[in-house]
Amino acid sequence: MLVGNAHVVAGNSTSLPVVIAFLKNEGIHTSGNPDVYVRSYMQFGADEARELKRRAFLRAVGEGSRIFVITTPGMTVESQNVLLKTLEEPPADAVFIFVVPSPGTLLSTFRSRCQVLELPHLTEADGGLNAKQFLSATQEVRLDMLKPLLEKNEDDKRDAALILAFLSSLEREMAHKSLQVYPREGIESVYRARKYVMDKGALVKPLLEQVAILSPRI
Repeated sequence: MLVGNAHVVAGNSTSLPVVIAFLKNEGIHTSGNPDVYVRSYMQFGADEARELKRRAFLRAVGEGSRIFVITTPGMTVESQNVLLKTLEEPPADAVFIFVVPSPGTLLSTFRSRCQVLELPHLTEADGGLNAKQFLSATQEVRLDMLKPLLEKNEDDKRDAALILAFLSSLEREMAHKSLQVYPREGIESVYRARKYVMDKGALVKPLLEQVAILSPRI
């Protein structure tokens, strides 16, 4: 049951059909509904947050709630800060659902204003790579495993959502172990890649190669 105004879901853009199906089960018809706002972003920044904030305070066309579904591989710190006040004191009829690869990477102040929405058949994304297998592999095998993430589409762009999901899955896997198991440079390489991979002009290949080389084999 959808209770509260703000929710986070662990997933990516491919999880959208599950979210839509959930809303339909809640009695919310999404097709052709002007009060349901669904958007996917490669990166959700301050400008996108301000636009969402503006829309949140518009009047509903119908009599029900207004639903805002945002899917993105990354929300900048600035965008989260822009939305803090809105999430703390949201319009009564506005419901926000943020779909991100790993909710744990969001600011604690942002997460505290949201409820984690766990949907059937939907778990945290791993980017298509198994973190356990990656960490147990040799450096040579790891570099081969990364090749699908480094491929570019017809627009000469990489799938940033999958890359960020993979890095987040590595962090989760490492979190299950004692930090003493890992050399500092290995953990830092994952944090560094996740921090900069969404930046414009980021050197994605070297960042991921550092993760493959510096992460400990366990």
